Amino acid sequence: MNKIAFIRTGGQTGVDRAALDLARKYNIPIVGWCPKNGWAEDMPEAPGIRALFPELKETPSEDVAQRTRWNVRDSHATLIINPRLSKFSKGTSVTEQTANEYGRPYLEVRSGKNAPEVIGWLNALGYELTLNIGGPRESECPEAYKKTMKIMEIVIQTVNKLS
Repeated sequence: MNKIAFIRTGGQTGVDRAALDLARKYNIPIVGWCPKNGWAEDMPEAPGIRALFPELKETPSEDVAQRTRWNVRDSHATLIINPRLSKFSKGTSVTEQTANEYGRPYLEVRSGKNAPEVIGWLNALGYELTLNIGGPRESECPEAYKKTMKIMEIVIQTVNKLS
């Protein structure tokens, strides 16, 4: 039985993209909503991010907030990786608000030092989780991809051993 059954995210640069790359690396199935036409800041033209990650489904709207809300709604829990721990990212604020609206657990962390906290949180949530992973895009936080890779490498390697 797996701790993380699916990684859900929207495919934006930064945190989302790192989550997708790690899901592929560790053979964790990918699910998620992306904006209509697959828009991402580095892939603005259709098919956008779906060219790299066809597992992602398009929302009816190009509004990134719809993608964010649907990914929270369709997950068991959401991990927000926010290296600057700031509310600068509008999408991160929407993630927190939506998690509260739907009563979904969420945890916001900053760095690899928080990996034990993430592992403990995941262990308390159970098994076969659809884990939504979100946070700032690369243009808002240039270290977002790298920090997400560091945190999630530790988390995935540990929870895979525990499963």
